[in-house]
Order: sequence, then structure tokens, then C-alpha cells
Amino acid sequence: MKNIASHLSGFWLITQGSNVYFPNQNLPFGSAVHLGLADRQAVQIGEWENQPLFLVSEVLGEAREWTFLRDLVGLPKEQFYLLNRGVELNHFYKTHRFCGKCGSKTAHTTDEWAAQCQHEACGYRAYPVICPSIIVAVRRGKEILLACHKRHADSKMYTTIAGFVEVGETFEQTVRREVLEETGVHVKNIQYFGSQPWAFPNSQMVGFLAEYDSGDIRLQEAEIADAKWFHCDEPLPILPPQGTIALALINATLEICRAKDK
Repeated sequence: MKNIASHLSGFWLITQGSNVYFPNQNLPFGSAVHLGLADRQAVQIGEWENQPLFLVSEVLGEAREWTFLRDLVGLPKEQFYLLNRGVELNHFYKTHRFCGKCGSKTAHTTDEWAAQCQHEACGYRAYPVICPSIIVAVRRGKEILLACHKRHADSKMYTTIAGFVEVGETFEQTVRREVLEETGVHVKNIQYFGSQPWAFPNSQMVGFLAEYDSGDIRLQEAEIADAKWFHCDEPLPILPPQGTIALALINATLEICRAKDK
């Protein structure tokens, strides 16, 4: 990032943690001086509505009417992913002000997203950390396995199984482990579906479809409030919002289940 020239104009992404400043259902637009940003630092991270989009350096405790990034998942994918990029980069720069190798101060590089140590004898570059996690929809005949996580116990929302990839583990191994740990079910025929950046604060959701192999539902009670098999032709519970890869996985699985009669 570098100091903002007062004449610079475009859209501005101002963040605080996983919150963004999104007044009137859009990012603020105009010149830096008009928006009171001339004393901040920023970097262009893309384009928004055919105009430059600048990520503004975060100021802790800044008083604004913030919008939680998750609540904007219904935006067009390109826009939502740009917001994710900004939130993740701000998190990266905020947590990499000093070199993890020698402890000296770092500076943002201009040729790529990185923070470089300023000590002449070191020069180590750190890059944004992306934590991969799997998310999987499991089907059995004409049924789909859905779980209500502890954090959704009040809303009664049911969704797919998800979890972080561990060191030395393939995505497919993570799928098998997470489904077994959370529900007691073994799966087979794991197929890649798609992915989605998920900046809370720096995840990448990697989606899969899988088939039931064996086992009865046995809850991991520390994380899962309930898990059930739902028939594709019967009423479903509250599901994740539009725009999430979780809902896309559920809809794709329901289509597969319903096609079994055709």
C-alpha cells in the first residue's frame, strides 16, 4: 500500500475485520479528498462497476455502519470475490507487519501480494495465507445428509458437512475424515464440485459430492446439534442462503437424487 493522492478517484473498500463499509448497498465512490481518505494508504485490487477499486488501510475502532461480509454473499460472484480479496489482504497485511524469520519490519511489495522483510541480510517474503477447507454434500439413494451445526441451533438451519484440511492430508481424505467425525457416516465416490473464497478470515472452500457407503448417524456433539437424512421429494429444513457453495452443493445433490426415477 502507498499514500493516497488526493485526486485519486474510484470505488473504495474500507474494512474492519470481516466487516465492510457498504453504504446504500454499494461501496463508496468518489475522490479520496471528497471521502476524507487522503490521509490513508491504499492499493488497487481490481475494478468495481468498470471503475478502479482501492483497498484502504484498516483503522482499528473506526466508527462506521459496518456490513458483515457474509451478508453480501448474494452479490454477483465477481463482486463478492473481490470483497473477499480485500478482506483477506487487509488481514494479511495487518498480521505480517514484522518478518516471521528475523523479526524486522516488513513493507508491502509492488509486484505481487506479499510483505517483504526490510532487513538487508534477510529480505524474506511472506505471502497471504489461504487455509483450505472441504465442504461436501452426501447422498444416499434419494436422500441427502444435512446437519445443523451448533452455531445454527437457534435458526434451525441445516447445511452440508465442512472442515479444514490437515497437514499431510489430501482433500479426499479430509472429506472422509470430516464426515465420519461429525456424523459417523462413511462415504465413497468422492467427486470435485467447485470452490469459493471465504474470507473469515482466510479460507478457501473446496466443494465435493459424495455417496453414502456405510454407518449410522452418530453426532459429534461438540460441533453438531443434529443431522438427518432428508428425502429429495419431501419438505426440506431452512437451508444456507443463495450464493453460498453450500446451497449450490445441496441443489446439485437434490437434482441427482430426483433424477434417479428418470
